[in-house]
Amino acid sequence: MKIIHYISAAAIPVVILLIIVYGVKEKKKVFDIFLDGAKDGIEMVFKMFPTLLGLFIAVGALRSSGVIELITGAISPILQWLKIPAEIMPLAMLRPISGSASMAVATDILTKYGVDSTIGTIASTIMGSTETTLYTIAIYTSCVGVKKIRFVLVTALIADVLGMLTSIILVQCLGIA
Repeated sequence: MKIIHYISAAAIPVVILLIIVYGVKEKKKVFDIFLDGAKDGIEMVFKMFPTLLGLFIAVGALRSSGVIELITGAISPILQWLKIPAEIMPLAMLRPISGSASMAVATDILTKYGVDSTIGTIASTIMGSTETTLYTIAIYTSCVGVKKIRFVLVTALIADVLGMLTSIILVQCLGIA
């Protein structure tokens, strides 16, 4: 175990050293290239900031307004008929939007129901089998200036729903919890 810790602690400094050695060997101005990259990175942050701000405000509004609980309450009869635990619906609704919000909801679920419970296992499986779709699409498309995202969005959301349904089916049918 000590060797793994040593390797992981040394990995980043070794990579940086290899980049510098390669740059010097190829007679490149390594520091100037680094500064150009840092400048491009700062420009990218400024281009992405409005998108990120909009997403954070939307997630905050959803969580604090009670809309998620309202939707969960409205669809709970359907969820009961499908044998889907209503407790995971806040996670299922927030996961495509925000990683940090879905992590907070998943942590709440695991704290309340336990990590070995069926609901806790479903929540953990959903976290591992889905993506923060809207966040990812917003970041990538705003960076490259893509405006038409309809097909990407629909396909990604379908993949998220399938990942969530598969998580529920596998945990409940196979009795993984």
